[in-house]
Amino acid sequence: MRPGRIVRRVRGIVKREAHVLLRGGEPTVDLLRQIGPDVPADTQVIEVLDLCIQVGEVLLSTGVPVDETSATMMRLAAACGLPTVDVDITFNAITMCYHRGNVAAPVTTMRLANYRTTDLTRIAVITGIVDQVMRSRMTVAAATAAVSETVNARHPYPRWVATAGLAGLAAAVAVLLGGSAVIALTALAVTALIDRLGFVLHQRNVAPFFVQVTGAFMVTVATLGLLAAGALPSDTQPSLVIAAGLTVLLSGLTVVGTVQDAISGFYVTAAGRAAEIALLSAGLLAGVILGLKLGLVFDLDLNPAEPLPADTTGFALTMGAAAMSAAMFALATYAPLRSLPAAFVIGGTAWAAYAAVTMLTDFGYVAASGVAATVVGVTAGLSRRGSARVTQVILLSGIIPLLPGLTAYRGFYQLATQDVVSGLVTLILALAIGLAVAAGVVLGDLIARPAAS
Repeated sequence: MRPGRIVRRVRGIVKREAHVLLRGGEPTVDLLRQIGPDVPADTQVIEVLDLCIQVGEVLLSTGVPVDETSATMMRLAAACGLPTVDVDITFNAITMCYHRGNVAAPVTTMRLANYRTTDLTRIAVITGIVDQVMRSRMTVAAATAAVSETVNARHPYPRWVATAGLAGLAAAVAVLLGGSAVIALTALAVTALIDRLGFVLHQRNVAPFFVQVTGAFMVTVATLGLLAAGALPSDTQPSLVIAAGLTVLLSGLTVVGTVQDAISGFYVTAAGRAAEIALLSAGLLAGVILGLKLGLVFDLDLNPAEPLPADTTGFALTMGAAAMSAAMFALATYAPLRSLPAAFVIGGTAWAAYAAVTMLTDFGYVAASGVAATVVGVTAGLSRRGSARVTQVILLSGIIPLLPGLTAYRGFYQLATQDVVSGLVTLILALAIGLAVAAGVVLGDLIARPAAS
């Protein structure tokens, strides 16, 4: 080959590469989404937006994070022929807008989600409806009717079954913390009483803060009363009754959703939820301290029990108690009965991971809780690849054995009877455990979630 030809070929290659290197990159954000070719009629737009915002209201009200709620609404709208939509969720306000380019004015709708509840059956049914629409197996009109029927339907089982689930949760947590059969039965009875009282207060529209104060005060006073009556000898660690009750009251706080909202960039909603959690936690603090102060008047002291170390001796018992606590929580939150085995397994698995980290390493309680929660998150992410109906059951139930009920009570006790500094340090430890659990769940879910979701 002639030298001149080689030079020309090299020069051409260099020129092409330089053109590629100096060419501008792709747009950072796709601001102008394609409209059309045909713009849907106003009737179709309103019908689809109404369906999407009803779905969003149910998901947001039942504790689903904002990121997942808005993504579900946008996927549903695209499946119904409206790909150019924007969703804005700020704490309890949902706004949805469909853009129609220069052809017609945008259509916007808004709704407020003013109630909070945890109904895992309702989440599962709504998820199934969305899945049917996206697979073109259900029309928009049929889906709207199905959502309306789901919202207005009764719970899948009676209210007393949910109360039994919460009572069973407290009993299982008491065993998990090292309590005896007497302590477990006491926690069961006291928690059932508190739940019924809380139901009455909710019926009378009492603010959630005062419901938390009342619940924490009642569990403390009931334990003090049984201790004074001799029903709970001091060697049975009666403080575990309070720790179990606090775990039940903490289980209703949406810590995981709050952390996920913050990580996903929904800072306003995360800040609102964080303020709500702080207020409800302050209610627990006020209730326990009031009860402990009342006990000191009658020379009754509920010194917090020492945490039960994870070891091989009682591993099977604690793992079974952890699994049972997760299953009981799922029952208390109206999970589909067929999903209870999944909750049972993930609860035991999470506790096994926690125990393994604490026994084999020196990472401490916070890191062990984060690792165990990551296992829960990975399991939940993998569940999305099959049937997403059990995802929320796994996410919410799996973290129950990891909640810092005993650590929170120790901090409350120190604030009431010892020095403020020790109490604040212990409460910061409880907060760190809670945040580690929430962050671990979010991290695990992100690791295992399908790339297309």
